[in-house]
Amino acid sequence: MAQLIEISKTEDGVRLLRWFLRRFPAMPQREFYKLCRGGQIRVNSSRARGQEILRAGDVVRVPPTVVGYAVPAARKTETGNQFSLADLEQLRTCIIHDDADIVVFNKPAGLAVQGGTGIRKSVDKMAAALFPYDKISLVHRLDRETSGVLVVAKNQRAAQILAQEFQSKTAHKEYLALLNGCVNPPHGVIDNYMIKGQVFDSPARLNGGTGQRPQRAITQYDVLSQAGSHLSWVRFSPQTGRTHQLRVHSALCLNAPIVGDMLYGADRQLDGALRSMLVTNNLFLLAYRLTFQHPGTGKTMTLRATVPDFMQPVLRFLEFQLPQDSRGVK
Repeated sequence: MAQLIEISKTEDGVRLLRWFLRRFPAMPQREFYKLCRGGQIRVNSSRARGQEILRAGDVVRVPPTVVGYAVPAARKTETGNQFSLADLEQLRTCIIHDDADIVVFNKPAGLAVQGGTGIRKSVDKMAAALFPYDKISLVHRLDRETSGVLVVAKNQRAAQILAQEFQSKTAHKEYLALLNGCVNPPHGVIDNYMIKGQVFDSPARLNGGTGQRPQRAITQYDVLSQAGSHLSWVRFSPQTGRTHQLRVHSALCLNAPIVGDMLYGADRQLDGALRSMLVTNNLFLLAYRLTFQHPGTGKTMTLRATVPDFMQPVLRFLEFQLPQDSRGVK
């Protein structure tokens, strides 16, 4: 029996041919056009030619003969990644922007950005499955435990332009984090050197006896709200992108580790009634806003992430708000 599939908001603007090839990547194009000519593929009950632009709310008739061309229920790659069709559809719902050059996800906490040994599913491999006819490339990264805005290039030109933006620091990143402790002073810039989760005031101290290259780490921070001496709601604007930079700077420089950070804050106990409310396996760190120049149009784009479900009740209880410039924006 034929399926009737309604086009979602995240799929708005895609051509019918590309929509079919995303969902049924093993289907030859000649088979697709044959089904169109025979009236088996329809859009809103009308015969389709294949180049129609789909809009949210359109209904596509999918003939039963194409089911065998779908993304398999479980896909395994040479690096050991394994994910299901349900995983792909879940990632599809995380898309906050999609065009010919880029796709932007509101990455959930716990999902790795890059595949590798022992990683069952990752954004790069799953995005390649969602967009099989695009050249998917990572241009920046988020920690596995961090949620929020993640931009992925869909062609080589876009990847080169975006990579240069992130390397030259013309792309601006802002994070929100809930810290376990009172941050004082409430505003400032942390400027030091990092290596393997340790911080040093100068590269000379870093090089002493290690032989390792110093990595300068700079983070601007602003305290937005506080709950007594227990918790701080902080906005971070990192000027560099070192591994675990915000987590290390929070724990070691501000003496207030990010809530849920079991690597750098495992020995910091939450106080009193807050303990039961905040016991979680999730990291309270959100890459909430990213500003960059679009690699195709050159226009400045600002994209924001919604607050993940596990953070929302805590912020409501504490009456902590998003910065004013992000309210009402998804």
